[in-house]
Amino acid sequence: MTTSAPASPGPAPGSAVAGLEGFTHQYADADGVRLHYVIGGQGPAVLLVHGWPFTWIEWRALLRPLAQQGFTVVAPDLRGSGDSDKPAGRYTKREEAEDLHHLVRRLGFDEVNLVGTDIGTMVAHAYAAAHPAEVRRLVLSEAFLPGFGLEEHMNPATGGFWHFGFHAQVELAAMLTSGKEEQYLSGFWAMMTAGGLAEADRAELLRAYRAPDGMRGGFEHYATLAEDGRAARAAGRLAMPVLVLNGEHGLPQQILLDGARQAAAHVSADIVPAAGHTIGADNPLWLADRLARFFTTHAAA
Repeated sequence: MTTSAPASPGPAPGSAVAGLEGFTHQYADADGVRLHYVIGGQGPAVLLVHGWPFTWIEWRALLRPLAQQGFTVVAPDLRGSGDSDKPAGRYTKREEAEDLHHLVRRLGFDEVNLVGTDIGTMVAHAYAAAHPAEVRRLVLSEAFLPGFGLEEHMNPATGGFWHFGFHAQVELAAMLTSGKEEQYLSGFWAMMTAGGLAEADRAELLRAYRAPDGMRGGFEHYATLAEDGRAARAAGRLAMPVLVLNGEHGLPQQILLDGARQAAAHVSADIVPAAGHTIGADNPLWLADRLARFFTTHAAA
């Protein structure tokens, strides 16, 4: 086991989440990786997997509305992010997925409804591919899937996104953004959110990304994307119902939808109205209702 950077001062275990009655901060050992997560509600488990450059905070506005629909809602910080450990060395989406699988098992759930967005979509897909019998329903949102469309959009020379290559150079990217975290991340936050970040959430995210190895840990999510794609293609087609969601003002849906149809047999899709890339923050009430309908119907809807 590689060592982790010292944790930044984070919430105490068992402490209440400010502004979210019934939700608490907790920590769990996931096979040697200490994960921070927020949990609340009662009922079947829903695991919300955040993207970059966010933490569990990306889902804050969705947590209570979704719990009120009758679910135990769990929002972890991925390894490398927030108040979870930031192990040295590269980690694949399968390894990140195994962290979450250990967490779900430690919480006592045999199955889970799984929701990913951005990088979290890639981790959620890896989780479902590794443990298909334990994922009731899978939601993929606001991303491109490794092995199923992502690679074509990682090359700036052919119109792809420049940041994939920069972030994959983990140590270089961390060095160049050290001390400039707010300047670097602010542009992404402005582009990704429909209504902008609440000041308290922005401050919390800056605390997380300014912490020791905060930027480096976030960039680690990008370092193994080629390997992740090979693993995804080799994993086989998913059989559980899959829902693809994109914000009305988010990424074009067709790329993710086409990839999901290659990766899974039963795929439906919807658009989150008045939402950008951060669908949980931008339209939480609509999203909570849509997820509840998907999780509780007998057929994919």
